[in-house]
Order: sequence, then C-alpha cells, then structure tokens
Amino acid sequence: MIINGTNKVNIKQINGGITSPKGFRAAGLACGIKASGRKDIALVVSDKICSAAAVFTTNKVAAAPVRISKKHLADGKAQAIIVNSGVANAYTGKQGDLDAVRMAQVAGEAAGVDSHDTVVASTGVIGAPLPMQNVEAGIKEAAGKLSENGGFEAAEAIMTTDTFSKEYAVSFEIDGKKVVIGGMAKGSGMIAPNMATMLAFIATDAAVYPETLGVFLKSSIDKSFNSITVDGDTSTNDMAVIMANGESGVEITAESTAVFKEALDQVCIELAKLIVRDGEGATKFVEIDVTGAVSDGDAKKAAMSVANSNLVKTAFFGEDANWGRIVAAVGYSGSEVNPDKIDVFYGDEKLIDSGSIAAYNPDRVDDVLRAKDIKVTINLNIGNGSARVWTCDFSYDYVKINAEYHT
Repeated sequence: MIINGTNKVNIKQINGGITSPKGFRAAGLACGIKASGRKDIALVVSDKICSAAAVFTTNKVAAAPVRISKKHLADGKAQAIIVNSGVANAYTGKQGDLDAVRMAQVAGEAAGVDSHDTVVASTGVIGAPLPMQNVEAGIKEAAGKLSENGGFEAAEAIMTTDTFSKEYAVSFEIDGKKVVIGGMAKGSGMIAPNMATMLAFIATDAAVYPETLGVFLKSSIDKSFNSITVDGDTSTNDMAVIMANGESGVEITAESTAVFKEALDQVCIELAKLIVRDGEGATKFVEIDVTGAVSDGDAKKAAMSVANSNLVKTAFFGEDANWGRIVAAVGYSGSEVNPDKIDVFYGDEKLIDSGSIAAYNPDRVDDVLRAKDIKVTINLNIGNGSARVWTCDFSYDYVKINAEYHT
C-alpha cells in the first residue's frame, strides 16, 4: 500500500497473468518443436497498438530473435509477441535471422497485426535450426485460439526445463478506475543478472509513454530479474518486454507514477522469485541481504558474489552452516570490506560478530538450514548501502539436468 496524494492505494494480487489486463488475448499449444509433445508455441496479442519497451540479454552472442525484436521495438510500439520454446534459434547464422523475421510475418498476418509491431522470442537448445514448417503451422493455429483466458496456456508454452509455469498479476485503482498489470516468465537454469536464460512478458491496460515505460521497466528489472541468480550463466536469448495498451482509460501521470512503479516492481519481483524457486534441481530458496556497505552498488556486488558462489550454494544444499564460504565470497567480491566489522546472520541467529565467531546456537542454525526458505544477512558495518538478491542451492539434480540437456 502506498499514499497517492491524500488517498491510500491498495495493490492487490489477482489470479492470472499476461491476459489479466483489458484488451490482451493469448494462446499456447504444441506444434512439434519439442520431441516430448509439450506446448512450444505461445502468442500474445493486444486489441490495439501498445507503447512498448524491453531489456535484452547482454550476451554478445545474442540470438536472432533478440536482434530482430530490438529492431521492431525501436519505435516504442508493439502489438503482439510470438514465442517458441525448445529451440533457441541462437548461433544459427543468416538463416536464423530469416526465420525470426518469418515468425513475425506469420504471426502478424494470422493475428491481423503489422509484423514490425511483433516481438519475437525463442528459448531452448543453441545451434539448432527451427523446424519452420511446424512453427508456421503452430503460429497460425495459435492465432485461431487467442482468448482472454489463454494466458495460462501461453505461460506453459514458453517453458523449457521449468517444472511449473510462472504467472503473476496485480490490480489497483487510480481516480476510481481499475488498472491491471500482469505477466508471465520462464527460467530455471542459466539464470544470472543482466538478463539470463529467462523470458518475461508483462502487459498493462494503463496508458504510458514508451520512454517513460522504458525507464519504469529498467528500474523494476534492476530490483528483480537482475537481482536473481541460479548458476551465474548469462544466456544468448533473453528479454523482458512490457506492453501498455491504455484500455483501462487511465493515463499514468506524475501524480500516479509512484503507484504504477510499485505495482510493476511487485509483478517483476514475484516473477523473478518464481524463477529462483524453480532453479534446476533446487531444494532451497535463499534470500541474501547485504547492509552497511559503502554504497548500494557495493552491496549488490557483495550479495551477488555470495549468491553465485558454487561453494556457498552446495553448502546450502548440504544444510551445512559453512559461514567461512560466505565471508570468503564477500572478500573477493570487489566490494569495500573491513574484515573486523562484518556481521553474518543465518535467519535471526548471528554467526559472525564484528569479524569474530559468535556464541551461536547450532540447533537454531540447523533449523534455519533445514527450511525450504533461507535468509542470510551480511552487515558490512562501513556505510549505508544495501541490496537484496535471491538465489537457490546446487543439488545433484542440477548437474544431471544440465549434463543431459542436449539429449
């Protein structure tokens, strides 16, 4: 809840996802890309042209859909999103670009949308060509099944190694009118900051200028998708896209910016947390808070260093209170650190007090580590900077899943 002028504004979670806002329809189905027969084509369409913005992977070996979607979103407009899973269309040369363009053309023709207003996304195995005959047939079939209730099927269709689909939506009121923001995401492994192997698609029925929408999205991503890590790998394909069609009749102004930003933050953060909870083979969800840093940026570096440490993550899987691995990861993070001032907490139990081992209760620490959700707090005690990130453990299954991924 935030204060908007003199009125309290409640942001409420609602059922649904990408089609929860007015004027959005979606479909998801199987067209034969995946040998398993699982859904592998998703189509999302707005009834009218939208303001749009996106953030893309920082990987220099960016996939064809990333390159094409950047071009299509250069004017800050979009009306449709076409996604396939199972094949990444990455490192596929000129043919990959042609296939990504063709996906937009077929989706545009089938849904009655300009192909240049169509975002293209792919996820799956790198280096494999798309089976375009199947893809084109699937896109056309999906266009015929577009529905306001199709968001769940679309969320299923973008999954790869995910074990569950990821949706989240909220509603709130501005000047007595209801506004909705909803989204869907996928991601399980190859998750790291600066956009990793994840796709996130967000829709709202508010009216927002494209430039403003881009600023809002970047801010929310820094707090959410760029604050999670599963394995530290940054993928070739991934993107977060937001579309705003204005169907609620509410325009976001200076007076309503705060509530809209908070609602968007909530959607992005909750989707990001779902990705971490579904980390490949994950058995623990770990929140890492760093406080007392010289700056927020330094705090983020320290937090991500701990979150990405394989030794830390395997210790959490083994429910081993190995605080030495935490301290070591902070030490090599590049953040400013005074070893004699560090405090470390597992849950509410202090293990390190000003650089020395505290008289902690091992049984209470064991209780913390046995839980599914674990919170680690690290106070550097040298400033006012802080950051919060989320990660998961490394289990035996993570190795098995990724060792056998291509097969």
